[in-house]
Parts: sequence; C-alpha cells; structure tokens
Amino acid sequence: MDVDRSPRVGVLLREWRRRRRLSQLDLALLADTSTRHLSCVETGRSRPSRAMVLRLADALEVPLRERNTLLLAADYAPAYRESGLDDVGMAQIRAALDMMLTAHEPYPAVVVDRWWNVVTGNGAMSVLMAGIPPQVLVPQPNVFRLTLHPDGLATRLANAGEVRALLLERLLRQVQATGDAQLRALYEEVCRYPVPAEQETVPAGGPAARPGPIQVPLRIRTPGGELSLFSTMATFGAPADVTLSELAIELFYPLDEFTAEALRAAAAGP
Repeated sequence: MDVDRSPRVGVLLREWRRRRRLSQLDLALLADTSTRHLSCVETGRSRPSRAMVLRLADALEVPLRERNTLLLAADYAPAYRESGLDDVGMAQIRAALDMMLTAHEPYPAVVVDRWWNVVTGNGAMSVLMAGIPPQVLVPQPNVFRLTLHPDGLATRLANAGEVRALLLERLLRQVQATGDAQLRALYEEVCRYPVPAEQETVPAGGPAARPGPIQVPLRIRTPGGELSLFSTMATFGAPADVTLSELAIELFYPLDEFTAEALRAAAAGP
C-alpha cells in the first residue's frame, strides 16, 4: 500500500524541486537528508515520513495549500487548516485588516487573495474603480482584470503600455513559481485582451530613462489632472492557516504632492 502511494508524492516533490531549479544535492543539503534518500522518495522506492514531507516542503518554500496536497499524496492528514474570513476564529484578522485599510485612507488600499481576487478595500479605492463597468467586476473583482481589461482602468492610464508589460511579467513569474492552474488561466486570459495601438509598446527610452525612484508608477488621468501612485505589498508573518497565508494587502501611496492633495480632497468630499 505504501509503495503504491509514494510515487505520487515523489512526482510532486520532483516537480517542485525542478520549479525551484534545485538539484537533488541542493535540496538534500537544504533539507538535511541524503541525495540517495531523496532520489528514492522521488522515484517511489521509499515513502517519506510526515516530518520529511514537511521538511522538504519548507526547503522548497512550497505554499501551505500545496503542503497539504503533498501530505495527502503521501497518505498523511493535512497540517494546515483553511478557514473562511467570516469564521469566528478569524475575528482578530478581520479587525486587523479593517484597521490597516481605514488607517491608510485617504490613500487607496485593497486586500487580495492568492489569485488576485479582491477580498475587500477601503473607501479611497473608488479613485481606481471609478467608471469601471459591471461586466469587468464579474465573477468577482480581480486586480489584473480591473487594470488590464480594455473597459477597465487601462482606459484611464497615461502609461498603460508600461503597466501592462510590468503586470504581465510579474504574473508570469508567479505562474512559473507556483505552477498554479488558476493563475495560469488568469495570465492567458489577460494576455488575450485587445491592446490599443498606443499601448502596444513601452515609450522610447523605457521607464529607466525617467527620473524618479519608481520605474513604473500608476499614472491615472482624471478630470482634475494626472495622479501618480506607487504601491507596496504587505503579508501576514508566519501564518498557520491556508487562507491567511494567501492574503496580501496592497497599499497605494502618492508619488507627488499634487496626487496627495487630490486624494485628500476626494476623501473630504464636496
């Protein structure tokens, strides 16, 4: 029975090792095991212990969701729970998210899941969401659809070509690092969006030719003038829950005083 099940976990571990571009020797050193044992695990000649599966997953920096998959493939119970954000045990997490989003106003902030679906955002996100038609928001708002769809934010971006190139590069790297089928489907979808001729290429000289600390800011055209924003990403440290491990908070900041004042004015209302 053990031998019948072990090739499956071995194949998965080998895929993760190759995805991380590690040799068997590299991984064996990181996981404090022998190359011979690792080879036997990958080929199915040896069934790894639960502790070994977790050690290899840690060395390979496998996300928690996939660590559970590895454990199940080796016939062990999952090690990490997956809670809903509405669960009672996640109350403090929800409170922390609300606090971060509110404290960041009048600047936009949004919480996304692993697939860049919008979980929640603050009131200042209306600056980015203004005018986006309902069909772009289904089946649920997604950062890449909102930004790159021809009916989405792309129509208001002064540097849409640069933003598109940067986002597609980042998403492709994430697909390659995780092997996630849903992320790959998202990448293939947004790549197929029609691109206006003026957005097809990065302006001459490239982003590096421009002065400033940010290569590709988000430059949004508005009736009151052009807003310039950059963003940072925040995640929870040492998560033990699949849902929590996959949440990220994107915080947008003004890149100039005009943008800062415009966002403050928008928050203050008429």
